[in-house]
Amino acid sequence: MRRLITALVAFGLLLPAQTAMAHLGPPATTVTYTTSDEVISNQERGFYHHAETHYYADNSGYVPLDVTKLRNFRTQEHITQILRLFYLEKFAKQDVIDQHYLDLMQADFNTARAAGVKMIVRFAYALPGDGWPPPTPYGDAPVSRVLKQIKQLTPILRANSDMIAVVQSGFIGLWGEGYYTDYFSDPADPSQVSDQNWADRKAVIDALLQALPKDKMVQVRTPYMKQRMYGVPTGTAGGLTAEQAYDGSAVARIGQHNDCFLASPDDFGTYLSDPLQLDKDFVAQDTNYVPEGGETCAVNPPRSEWPSASAEMAQLHFSFLNIEYHPDVLASWGDNITIAKQKLGYRFALTQSTVSQSHGKVQVKVQLRNDGWAAPYNPRQVQLVFQNSRHTYRVNVSGDPRRWGAGTTTTLNWNVKVPAGKYKVLLNIADPKLQSQARLPGSAETYNAVYAVQLANNGTWQPSTGYNDLQQTVTIR
Repeated sequence: MRRLITALVAFGLLLPAQTAMAHLGPPATTVTYTTSDEVISNQERGFYHHAETHYYADNSGYVPLDVTKLRNFRTQEHITQILRLFYLEKFAKQDVIDQHYLDLMQADFNTARAAGVKMIVRFAYALPGDGWPPPTPYGDAPVSRVLKQIKQLTPILRANSDMIAVVQSGFIGLWGEGYYTDYFSDPADPSQVSDQNWADRKAVIDALLQALPKDKMVQVRTPYMKQRMYGVPTGTAGGLTAEQAYDGSAVARIGQHNDCFLASPDDFGTYLSDPLQLDKDFVAQDTNYVPEGGETCAVNPPRSEWPSASAEMAQLHFSFLNIEYHPDVLASWGDNITIAKQKLGYRFALTQSTVSQSHGKVQVKVQLRNDGWAAPYNPRQVQLVFQNSRHTYRVNVSGDPRRWGAGTTTTLNWNVKVPAGKYKVLLNIADPKLQSQARLPGSAETYNAVYAVQLANNGTWQPSTGYNDLQQTVTIR
């Protein structure tokens, strides 16, 4: 028997026990994490500040963004986005947008980039005049002019897509909300929208989708707009499926913004189905994969009070909400406003990780939970990071945070190879357009640290790098 074993070892068919154990490497280590209740300054989620600017016929009215103000939103209020509403009053009556206006827009994007915030972008031509209902003419532009101007805006939108969270459809009607309009419905009765009006509205949305990179989304003002223009039914059956999500089609790139959230049973005409619950069911399904956000606009108890409001924001996967309006609605939520700050959009928290190695490769298993009301709606790059005093290796791994749905736990398994050494193991959930370690202008912060995702755990965040420390160490020989 001894001769047989010796022969098997000699021919490499049987390894001595000591050699086999060494080849398998050290045992796996598992770490369990505790969650934090802090409000986190993660991007493309949470409350936003309203920031509109104008441009009148005499070239006055444009108020540039202020970098200090924006940076304070992020560092002092944990607010990482603004609704930048670009009013185009002068250009409602001329086809060509002044180069000076485009230069001012570019300066705003540069300011946002330096401050570490992003923009929800909307264009509009007109605000209401005195009196209600607003008098005609409303002051927006015909479809031919809108389409020409979207083409002029395309280069600046594409060049600054890293600073754009989402673009709202805008252009049509007062505030860019699509109702009180001179050209896209009957001005005397805005509820009367002809087939040609709907074709013109769709042309505007299609032009915006064409103007933006294919991974950027557009929001329309009501669910019926998406249903009517793109031929999908209301109710759960009309909402996006997991198979349709992120396939680049128009329906997969169109979400909704509700700017009269909680104001009445139908949110002042936001929901048009009979019964109203059908449109809410449509939005609830659709917003698993496209963004929902907006603002409250009227006190309407008990629906506008916290129990109802929070339940609807969870059901409809709200990613963002205006912090400034309606002040009385927000005030009625009291201290619960902190819960909204935590839960709007995504909120990822590690629950457990296991790290092992064999054959010179590292196996990492991570479980994380989404405690927010929505998933991210823009792409993210997931990376494992191996860090020591001399080297940092970032390895792209599989995983799409857009599919880490609200209220779910996701398990991720990776098998990677890195050079020999002893490393801390970290996780980076980076903005693919902003994962540079370069510093923001005028700041000690790096782009990755500001735009990467901070996990809602205790003792894991590296604010200098934007990495999340798995509190695991691995030695590779």
